[in-house]
Amino acid sequence: MSFLTREMHGHVLVLTMNNPDTRNALSGESQFGDLETACIEANADMAVRAVILTGAGSAFCAGGNVKDMRDRKGLFAGEPFDQADAYRKGIQRIPRAIHALNVPIIAAVNGPAVGAGCDLATMCDIRIGSSKAMFAESFVKLGIIPGDGGAWFLPRVIGYSNACKMAFTGDSVSADEALAMGLISEVVEPDQLLPRALELAGSIAANPPHAVRLSKQLMRASEKASLDELLDMSAAFQAVCHGEPDHAEAVNAFFEKRPGVYRKA
Repeated sequence: MSFLTREMHGHVLVLTMNNPDTRNALSGESQFGDLETACIEANADMAVRAVILTGAGSAFCAGGNVKDMRDRKGLFAGEPFDQADAYRKGIQRIPRAIHALNVPIIAAVNGPAVGAGCDLATMCDIRIGSSKAMFAESFVKLGIIPGDGGAWFLPRVIGYSNACKMAFTGDSVSADEALAMGLISEVVEPDQLLPRALELAGSIAANPPHAVRLSKQLMRASEKASLDELLDMSAAFQAVCHGEPDHAEAVNAFFEKRPGVYRKA
C-alpha cells in the first residue's frame, strides 16, 4: 500500500501520510521513495500549483521507527559505515526532494511532529498547525542527532537560539509556542486545518504558475546567494515573466477586475 494518498483539489495536490498505525513514521523505502516520487511528479505536472502535506490519524509524523533502532533493523542495521550510507540513500532523499520541489508546499500539521516528523514540517515552505499539533526535535533524548537535515532547516525557520533550545533539550513545544517562535504561521481548530490549508493553497494556486514557481526558486536561492547574485537571477527571471502569456493575462485580469485564467504549461 502506498504511504501517501494523493488527491487533487483543483490545482492543489493534497498528500496525506497514511499509516496511522505507526503514527506515519518514516522507516523505509515505501516512505522515502513515495515522498521523493510525489515531489518529482509535482514538478513535472504544471497542473499542480501548490502542495499540502498532512498526516492521517492523530499524528502528523512520529519520525523514525524507534523499535527498529532498538533492534538495529532497516535503516539502523549494520556497522557505522553501513548506517551512514543507509541515511544518504534513504531518509536523506526526502529533504533533497522537498527542497527541489518547484511549487510551494504547505505542511498542515494535524498532531505531533516528532524527530524526523518535526524536520519534515520544517522542510515545507509554510506550516500551519492544528491546536493539537506538537513539535519536538527530540533526537538527543535517544542519544542521536538529526540525521535528516534538521540542523540545516530548523535554524532557518525559527532562528539559531530557538533551534538550539529545541535540539539540545529535545523538549516538545505546543502549537501556541510554535506559533510564537515562528515555527508555524497559524493555529486553527482541528476540523478547520485542512479547509484552511486548502484556502491558503488556493490563494497561491490562483496566481500565474510560472511566477509562483520562479518566486519559489528565488526564495530558495536567497538562502545561499549574495545580494548581487540574487539580483542578477531576479533580473533574468523577471525578463522571462514579462515574456510569458500569463503575465499579459494577469495584467488584463487586473484591469478587468476578474480572476485570471492561466495555462497549464
